Amino acid sequence: MNLDVLFLVLAIPIAGGVVLALTGHWESAPEINVGFSLGTFIAACGLTARVISDGPLFAWDEEFFIDPLNVFLVTLTAFVGLTTAVFSRPYMRVERDHGKMTPNRLRLYHSMYQLFSFTMLLALTTNNMGILWVAMEAATLTTVLLVSVYRTAASLEAAWKYFILCGVGIAQALFGTVLLYMTAERVLGAEGGALLWTHLDAVKDRLDPNIMTLAFAFLFIGYGTKVGLVPLHNWLPDAHAEGPTPVSAVLSGLLLNVALYAALRCKVLTDGALHTNLAGNLMMGFGLLSVVVSAFLLIRQKDVKRMFAYSSIEHMGLMTFAFGMGGPIASFAGLLHMTVHSLVKSAIFFAVGHAAQKAGTQVMDEIRGLIKTSPTVGWGLMLGSLAILGMPPFGVFASEFLIVTTAMREQPWATPFLLVALGVAFATVFSRVQPMVFGDTTVKRLPHPPALIPVFLHLGLGLMLGLYIPPYLDMWYRQAARMLGN
Repeated sequence: MNLDVLFLVLAIPIAGGVVLALTGHWESAPEINVGFSLGTFIAACGLTARVISDGPLFAWDEEFFIDPLNVFLVTLTAFVGLTTAVFSRPYMRVERDHGKMTPNRLRLYHSMYQLFSFTMLLALTTNNMGILWVAMEAATLTTVLLVSVYRTAASLEAAWKYFILCGVGIAQALFGTVLLYMTAERVLGAEGGALLWTHLDAVKDRLDPNIMTLAFAFLFIGYGTKVGLVPLHNWLPDAHAEGPTPVSAVLSGLLLNVALYAALRCKVLTDGALHTNLAGNLMMGFGLLSVVVSAFLLIRQKDVKRMFAYSSIEHMGLMTFAFGMGGPIASFAGLLHMTVHSLVKSAIFFAVGHAAQKAGTQVMDEIRGLIKTSPTVGWGLMLGSLAILGMPPFGVFASEFLIVTTAMREQPWATPFLLVALGVAFATVFSRVQPMVFGDTTVKRLPHPPALIPVFLHLGLGLMLGLYIPPYLDMWYRQAARMLGN
């Protein structure tokens, strides 16, 4: 049964990619895309139920492993993948009507969307650090094609920047993986599964600390590039702004999480080998730098998607800082923030996508009065913005409160930087979004009704997590936080 459920989680998006490579230009292609995404989500729920009943699971000669750290990320990835597919139905039809999407581009978009989902799920479920690297590289290649799907000069430039910067980063991660294997092979032997994370975790206190220090440096640089940490963040705003909005939603809501998950797996091994907080200090430093720099860069933005892309850099920096602090409370807060950021930020991009299509532009000064022509889009954007800015009682407030109060106790030097950056981000985003929603209208109605159920479903879940965390989710968070807080 374990093999069957996990096989379905990985096989359904592969099958979807193949089918949509042939049928992605059909009128029914968006519904086919939703169908495969729904199948993946149902399989992920089945895998989650199996983990709840049986505990951590191994599959295929221990090459795959599901534990409390990755099981909720698998379900979250499948869920956001499904809701984004639902959102993209009317969105991509409007893009087709505007001449931005040809039949060939629609085939490419739909097939790569499914393969992108597969690469993320592969990265999350594998126990092999080598396969993890391959999955991250494959995710880069699929998203490069998605970002460039419009074939405009700006989208091609953004795709090339993304490919080059993340390609260099992934090359660093490959070298770090080689170093990890080199030190593990000395302990486990050539036949001991020296790249299997569970085997490495069992002997992490015997790994050479000097090699592990160097390995983590390369791994953190490599995967940190995919996370979008400053100063390796330059690809992220362009990729969000120039690609289709559904791609922006899954980039911010899912891919950044997967890259941070890879870095966390490496941090656990490094902490055990070094018995120092070197990995945590690096994560705190780069996380705090990302929060501060991105908050001030928000002020300069005129494109609404670029603004929320910088917001994603800020929040990924906040998560990285929390995981760097370590300990059960900070790690719990980081996992909670990872969840609510995925839900809320993808909801914001859904609303932004419809708003930009209505106004015919992504320039914030030219989008006005959404509340008058489409109250649901306007309220979705306004509520999503308030949620991501940490207004209570949304879940972002709960996670940010835990992170800041923990920093006050354990890293008081960092607290002023966090508070100033969060204040600047709040003032900037709120002052830009408010006239977009409540100003004098310049927007027009769309030929296809927007898909707004995903917006409010995500915001509702983000609100729920600020008020109540379901017991099973709380249990996963606590178990994962204990593992990360070594």
